[in-house]
Amino acid sequence: MTHRLPLAAACLGFLGLSACSDPEDTARYIIDPPVTGGQVPNRLGSAELKDVSLPEYASGQEVAFQTEDGAVRSNPDNLWADNPQRAFTMSLARAISDASGATVISEPWPLAEPPQRVLEVRVERALAQANGIYRLQGRYFVADEGSNGANHARSFDIAVPMGSTGPAASAAAASSAIALLAQQIATLSGPGRTIATTAPADPFALDPLF
Repeated sequence: MTHRLPLAAACLGFLGLSACSDPEDTARYIIDPPVTGGQVPNRLGSAELKDVSLPEYASGQEVAFQTEDGAVRSNPDNLWADNPQRAFTMSLARAISDASGATVISEPWPLAEPPQRVLEVRVERALAQANGIYRLQGRYFVADEGSNGANHARSFDIAVPMGSTGPAASAAAASSAIALLAQQIATLSGPGRTIATTAPADPFALDPLF
């Protein structure tokens, strides 16, 4: 004869092995950059966006936040709806394309015609801070291997005020910060420098003296 324990009793019985949880207690948040500002000129043409490099706390599945003691914490009940690196990369590519009309696609490049440029973003901070500001900070690089092409190495430091606290506010602020970063990259602006690509010397070129 089979005996079935009530759910509560089963949870207590297996407490030392695993936790019983209601799936509805887990909330998942998406990254969805809003359209901000007007259309800007297309200065990128076609560009492949490499997977965005994120800090470890921002690349995890849990939505991280900073508390007043300076610690970065998270809660297993509040998760990102997608892999954070994938979501950040694809959302940024779409936001740059929407803002400028450029063809920016996350790697791997799917088209037969190769991209004109390669874009790389390295995020140093992506965090809902204890002071009520979401901070997105790092550097981005645009590589143009064409002769006399313009290569850019620039930094960004974006601050988005949060009207409230909690994972929903963090997700909304992160989305807004990505939209602002997309505008900055699309216009190739921010502190940094531009480096011209120089064509390598042709080893088979004839010496003009002969």
